[in-house]
Amino acid sequence: MKYADTWDLESIFPGGTKSEELQKKIKSVETDIQAYQTLLRDWDFQEDPSVTTFKNILNKREKIAKGLGQSSTFVQMTHDAYMDDEHANVVMGQIMDLFSEVQKLSTTFTKKLVNISDEDWQKLLNDKELKEISFTLNEMRDEGKRLLSEEEEKIIAELNKDGLAAWSRLYDTAVSIMTIPYKDEDGKVTELSVGQAMNRMYADPDPQVRKQIFEEWELAWTKYAPIFADTINHLDGYRITLQKAHGRKDHLEEPLEYNRMSKETLDAMWSAVANNKQPFLDFLNQKATLFGMDKLGWQDVDAPVTLEDAKPTRFTYDEACEFVITNFASFGPKLSRFAKHALESRWVEAEDRPNKRPGGYCTSLPEFEESRIFMTFSGTPADTSTLAHELGHAFHSDVMKDIPSLNRQYAMNVAETASTFAETIIGNATIKNAKNDVEKISLLNSKLENATAMFLNIHARFLFENAFYEERSKGIVSEKRLNELMVQAQKEAYGDRLSSYHPHFWCSKLHFFIDDVPFYNFPYTFGYLFSLGIYAKYLEQPEGFEDKYIALLRDTGSMKVEDLAEKHLGVDLTKRDFWEAGIQLAAKDVEEFIELTNEVKNK
Repeated sequence: MKYADTWDLESIFPGGTKSEELQKKIKSVETDIQAYQTLLRDWDFQEDPSVTTFKNILNKREKIAKGLGQSSTFVQMTHDAYMDDEHANVVMGQIMDLFSEVQKLSTTFTKKLVNISDEDWQKLLNDKELKEISFTLNEMRDEGKRLLSEEEEKIIAELNKDGLAAWSRLYDTAVSIMTIPYKDEDGKVTELSVGQAMNRMYADPDPQVRKQIFEEWELAWTKYAPIFADTINHLDGYRITLQKAHGRKDHLEEPLEYNRMSKETLDAMWSAVANNKQPFLDFLNQKATLFGMDKLGWQDVDAPVTLEDAKPTRFTYDEACEFVITNFASFGPKLSRFAKHALESRWVEAEDRPNKRPGGYCTSLPEFEESRIFMTFSGTPADTSTLAHELGHAFHSDVMKDIPSLNRQYAMNVAETASTFAETIIGNATIKNAKNDVEKISLLNSKLENATAMFLNIHARFLFENAFYEERSKGIVSEKRLNELMVQAQKEAYGDRLSSYHPHFWCSKLHFFIDDVPFYNFPYTFGYLFSLGIYAKYLEQPEGFEDKYIALLRDTGSMKVEDLAEKHLGVDLTKRDFWEAGIQLAAKDVEEFIELTNEVKNK
């Protein structure tokens, strides 16, 4: 079957960012916001303790969230796929104005929740429907106790348009105009987009090509670094100010609350990683030996491994889609059917072309109760894994669509669980289906690149970001110092096993500039290791496991992660042994990789 590799944007709002239907939707949301404002203004729980009134307010709030989500997702999708669409920023400005209004009203709503007495609050939650969403309602009420006065919070919401959100969009705009020059063997120079250059730099089998692009890559980010240094300083300086104003003691408190996890769990996870890195450092050393290098350079860490002049494993997009559908079916029919539907319905933007932003993600169209996936598919096994990863995200959302909206708001760490679980299925399938040892080595390498990303690369990101926040709380951090902090973090995370590092990684990694979620990176490692724990349970008892897995996913929006793990897996996340067990599963791949490569070399 032929699968389209571009989004069907017309089915959402025909006419792109200049769509009349889009403007009608924005106007409709604006009207709903006005009605919501009136509802809230007139609501006094002491005078009207009616459960019905409270539910009406919740329903109006949900309708607005879905309308804004549908509109903003569409505009972002269009901008990311076609970065020369200048009108996208204009429309996003309209939408951000409405988000600001909603944020102000959200403060009003939350303040009114806080003002309800504990006794009346418990009576309210005795209602059957409200009891079902009580976890999230209690979270909202507890969060409300941190808020400043309603007037102060309104000012913050208004300033946010030109604060957090504006700095984040400035980063997107700057990246959209960047290009990386690449000179081929005939001397022809091609200007690559950031996304194209990144894919080529990490995936090209030729070390000279990787080296050339990496040098140009560093030069390009160095050129723009003064802009990005200003951006990250003001983005996170703004956030630190808000955190202090809301009574938070340190910079980790907010992301931990957002991810519904304790500091003890975070510390246990990183402690397990830090103390069990040796297998993955051995993997890097073995790759260096295979490449005839003393040490890998930064650009070589994710390079493909090809032995005996074998060509790297490649997939067409159609082959990748069929491979994912088929191997999802080995786990369970529901996951496979869902993936087939998403791919056939053009939910995925995967075309490899200029003028696209780098990276990949899964996003939501809440009014359709559907997801959409953004990536650039260049034919590598890693791209096939990315496709599976993002389909895992989409499946997570899909299995929750029949439960109350407030119970679907799962945090990023458990979101990464579903995506990584799907990626694990495909990674194992590619290795199992290898035609020979040489191909198996190539595929093991791809799988282990993911493990090293989780245990080394993302650890470096966490170490950098933690150090940066500590220094930023005392004042502006210079570009030079940002580079120093980044290299220090990389050397610590990688055990100083590389021959070169990426000083400007702090500005080339989009994740540091996302405005709505602080410390965006550590949830990836959490999700990866948590998913390995789930996968181990599946291997123990595969029969009927898909339904147990779905039950876990459906609880992710209404439980702390420690409680989720205890209920569905019977484990304690604050202990290192759970995390170390997951790491050991990944370490077995290293053993097989080293054994196979030594056998092939010695033939």
